[in-house]
Amino acid sequence: MRRAGAALFASALVALMLAPLALVFGLFWQLGGESVRAHLIEAVHGRLGVVLFALVLLLSVGAMLACRLHRAHVRQAFTLAEEIELIAGAGEQLRIREHGPASLRAIERAVNVLAARREALRADVAEQVAQAQRSIEAERNRLAALMGELAQSVVVCNLDGRILLYNARAREQFRGLSASPQLADGSELIGLGRSIHAVFERDVIAHGLETVRRRLARGDDPAVANFVLGCGQGHLLRVRMSPVLAEGSREPDGFILLFDDITSQFVSEARRDRLMQSLTDDNRASLATLCAAAEQLAREGGDASQRARRIAEVRSEATRMGERFDTAAAELAEARRARWPLEEMHATDLVDAVRVRIAAATGVAVEVEQVDDVWLEADSFSLLQAVAFLAWRIREASEAYTLSLRLLRVADKVCLGLGWSGHPVSEETVAAWEIESMRAADRVLPTTVREVIERHGGEMRFERERARGRIWLGMMLREAVARPDEAGARGVPLADGRPEFYDFDIFDWAEDARVLDDTPLSALNYTAFDTETTGLDPSGGDEIIQIGATRIVNAKLLRGESFEQLIDPRRALRPESIAVHGIVPELLAGQPTIDAVLPAFRAFVADTVLVAHNAAFDMRFLQLKEASTDVVFDRPVLDTLLISALLHPNQESHRLESIAERLGVTVSARHTALGDAIVTAEVFIRMLPLLAERGIRTLGELREASERTFYARIRY
Repeated sequence: MRRAGAALFASALVALMLAPLALVFGLFWQLGGESVRAHLIEAVHGRLGVVLFALVLLLSVGAMLACRLHRAHVRQAFTLAEEIELIAGAGEQLRIREHGPASLRAIERAVNVLAARREALRADVAEQVAQAQRSIEAERNRLAALMGELAQSVVVCNLDGRILLYNARAREQFRGLSASPQLADGSELIGLGRSIHAVFERDVIAHGLETVRRRLARGDDPAVANFVLGCGQGHLLRVRMSPVLAEGSREPDGFILLFDDITSQFVSEARRDRLMQSLTDDNRASLATLCAAAEQLAREGGDASQRARRIAEVRSEATRMGERFDTAAAELAEARRARWPLEEMHATDLVDAVRVRIAAATGVAVEVEQVDDVWLEADSFSLLQAVAFLAWRIREASEAYTLSLRLLRVADKVCLGLGWSGHPVSEETVAAWEIESMRAADRVLPTTVREVIERHGGEMRFERERARGRIWLGMMLREAVARPDEAGARGVPLADGRPEFYDFDIFDWAEDARVLDDTPLSALNYTAFDTETTGLDPSGGDEIIQIGATRIVNAKLLRGESFEQLIDPRRALRPESIAVHGIVPELLAGQPTIDAVLPAFRAFVADTVLVAHNAAFDMRFLQLKEASTDVVFDRPVLDTLLISALLHPNQESHRLESIAERLGVTVSARHTALGDAIVTAEVFIRMLPLLAERGIRTLGELREASERTFYARIRY
């Protein structure tokens, strides 16, 4: 395009130089008589060679002059305009190199003076802002120190489940639950802007939020949800969810999760429970034998007074032992229940949740028959799983597509009953359902219905209603001792006295409600990445030997959340590639292979837009591994090479070093995967305001504009 402009300028200049000569010749030809025309023709024929030579010389000189003038004035002006855009957009401490004609040098000097004055003003404003923020920064440092010292894992999320705050304990705890804990840094499950749903099922979080909202509406304080759930690698976590409230509102705009890993505690206590249960059961059998022996002694002959005295002693001792065992068994059951947090819940709330859960999980219609005004203690999430599982089993066994539901007070218990008509089901079948591992969708859960019922201090009941030809399956639950105050008079509102540490932009995100291409660039999460390889021919068998990546959230580089892993390519390295990246074969010995690394890298980039420099090269290596690893990188991809060509088409070079120099980015650790990823991320962050100035504000607009550049046609 620059060459076409220069050629057009040269042609115009030559035409301008020849125009007077042609005008004079035309005037003589038109105004002169026949003799004048004859003299002109004779002169041209006589000196044709000289005229042609002079004409060619004139054209050459004109073309050279035109090119010089175009380079000095037109092209240099366009380049100057791009450099001024850089300084105006994001170019702190950038200056224009003074060169070219005097007229442009004067403009360049004036721009540099203005840039220096602007930097002085910026420095003054920055100092004032820094002074105003010191107290806030001190509070944040105190919060960071406090979070770092907490023994509990703490994660703060917005309503979409995006993580906006977590402590080191949480990062360490959930890293051990990842699919590839043996990999280097970057296999963590959590990070700023990432989704908590990568760790916990969406249904668990949604159920906890619903419980919190219900308690907020009722005025409870604290309005929290407690539950125990299974996590990866067989871990059990005790979870406490509490809301983050906007000022003056009772509607949460986020939530706080506190975690305790109770896996080892639960395993040891379960072992102790089994021992105590065995001891209790065995001694009950011994007591029964002792009582039977006493009765036999009573029936035998002998001195009546002595026999009666001995029998009374045996019975008394057996009774006292039985009472002690009953007390121990009751305390054991209470201790088992205490390990699983039970929340107070009104009968109508539980019935509504059960009805919705059964319909969603099984498609069975539910008719509510009777609900008493009663409060109960329940681990609502595990209880809903158990009820949904039983409803599914009932539908399979009896082909019943309508269930009756009731919740009644029975003495000091609460009975949650499922009733149905259809093929009969035996008590033995129901007993088998109790000890079977529960299922949810296509997953097998780690608990059984019986374990859930025992956790609630209850039992299963089986009843036939012969008059109406129905079967009832009841779960006995504990009634709450103290009922919550409906007026919410048990404490001050949660919003009062709570420190304001939650002014993060992520609170306002709602990515799921928007189409990705229509999402503003400023609202997206990014992963900048780079690869080092055995060579430059992916289709010819070259392999990836290192992947490095870092995350960008809210246009900020998160250096602490990075991915860096060496990879054994199982082939020789090309000497020319070693000279570039410095990775020798000895460093790759014993490293994981690409099929082990790509799943962890795919998890790291989940829910983000990929950013790379010359992304076509890196993506080609990843695409060639899809068939062998079943790992597909289907996230949107942006290329800083294409963006640079879009923003600055008149620059000579679009190499990463050249772009970094233009944008004032310091280059370090070049030609290491993580080092290049960090430079790419910093370059991309500085490109965002320049794109906004050109009216490119959404992902779709940037992708369309990038694809129109020349470099977008490069293929590997």
